Amino acid sequence: MLRTIFMIGLFALAGLFVLRLAFGLFGFLFAMLLTLLVLAVKIALVGVVIYLLIRIFSPATARKLRERWSGSSAV
Repeated sequence: MLRTIFMIGLFALAGLFVLRLAFGLFGFLFAMLLTLLVLAVKIALVGVVIYLLIRIFSPATARKLRERWSGSSAV
């Protein structure tokens, strides 16, 4: 009976150790993923702002860019 209680406790501690180790590693990977995602969003926003400025000041150039990257427009 006492041996069973100690074994359950030992497995519980081992499980907690494995969870701590796993979430520590996944936490690092998750933080890296979020950092890359934030960087990608910033780059996309800069691209959108540049495209909008080109579209306002030079519509022909914006049309050429749109055709180059997405094919001919239907409009």
